[in-house]
Amino acid sequence: MATLQNALQIVLMFFVLVSIHEWGHYYFAKRAGILVREFAIGFGPKLVSFKRGETRYTLRLLPIGGFVRMAGEDPEIVQINPGQRIALKLEDGRSTHLYLNEFEQRSGALEGVVEKIDLEKDLFVRLDVDGDVQRYPIDPQALMVSKDKETQIAPLDRQFGSKTVGQRALSIAAGPVMNFLLAFVLFVTVVFMAGVPDKVKIMDTVPGSPAQKAGLQAGDLILNVNGEPIGADRNKLTSQIKQSVNKPMIWIIERNKEQMRKEVVPAEDQGSGKIGVTLTAETRPASLSEGITNGWSSMTSATASILDSFGKLVTLQFKMEDMAGPVGIVKFTSEQASAGWAQYIFWAGLLSLYLGIFNLLPFPALDGSRLVFLLLEAVRGKPVDPSRESMVHFVGFAMLMLLMIAVTYNDILRLIKG
Repeated sequence: MATLQNALQIVLMFFVLVSIHEWGHYYFAKRAGILVREFAIGFGPKLVSFKRGETRYTLRLLPIGGFVRMAGEDPEIVQINPGQRIALKLEDGRSTHLYLNEFEQRSGALEGVVEKIDLEKDLFVRLDVDGDVQRYPIDPQALMVSKDKETQIAPLDRQFGSKTVGQRALSIAAGPVMNFLLAFVLFVTVVFMAGVPDKVKIMDTVPGSPAQKAGLQAGDLILNVNGEPIGADRNKLTSQIKQSVNKPMIWIIERNKEQMRKEVVPAEDQGSGKIGVTLTAETRPASLSEGITNGWSSMTSATASILDSFGKLVTLQFKMEDMAGPVGIVKFTSEQASAGWAQYIFWAGLLSLYLGIFNLLPFPALDGSRLVFLLLEAVRGKPVDPSRESMVHFVGFAMLMLLMIAVTYNDILRLIKG
């Protein structure tokens, strides 16, 4: 049962992290008026697919990311050229469907040969029907139908490239930003779930240690040492212990809501004092301000650690054994899920933060690289050749896939070796 729950938690976390990222792209692309053709979770073959409005939503086989396909980002697959035979479905004199084949099944459609067609600017088709040439306007949301496949046309003002640099940059940056916002919410949630440190507590004592000889027990709360309040500062307590080798220390503790006075004499251990206890924190419910500030503190600390790890990656100060791929992440996520909801949510926040930062790296195929190209466009006053940019992103994506294969192979070897 626990294994099934862990599996569901892993799937849920992946789905939420990727969905929130892609939703950021989707939402701001729609706000800019861009036609979003597909909202996909995963890569590879489709497992589930349905269409709502203008967008097709798909769940794909390989759970290694997702994408939002916007009109104009990739070459349109379906085209209509002069001399091609098509059929039109007309409503109020305007073409709403352009059929490319199986004309005998298109009842009520007007069939003819295309003399001229414009699906981006003027939106019209001039059709020769048995020698009678007529010009028909095309609906901005008209569908091109080839067998059972429907593709909505993308007028120029609905394409990604027609929008301002600011609108395009926002639709790209919104993905990582949503991951940052999710990470912050999750870190704050963990603070409210776990509480904030209030007092230092003894978790256990070593048999025969100075702590046990002094009468200290697991569960004791340490209030005061040598006249100084300890509060939740474990570092302050351990520092005092290290500096008090063979010197009596007066501890005021709380046990079962009763205060007691204990004399503890730290023993010498490699030049510093040691009493033989394991310390933990006694927590209390967090206030709203503490939840926000502590959550922000967790996020900034995690960000520094992630940036440090990326720095080591860039300067080649790492080993392949230090890296984890999808298999390693799934294994560690399962361990975190088993450790409890607070630990699981903290790990989800950490992964969301990592996903946001990683996508902003200026590496080809990542959001950061696309933002670099938009910055170049803003500086130059004209866009980079789309074919060259597409090639850069293709090469980058291929390199990322090779790295993914390498780290996954490394994950599998680790599992085999135990």
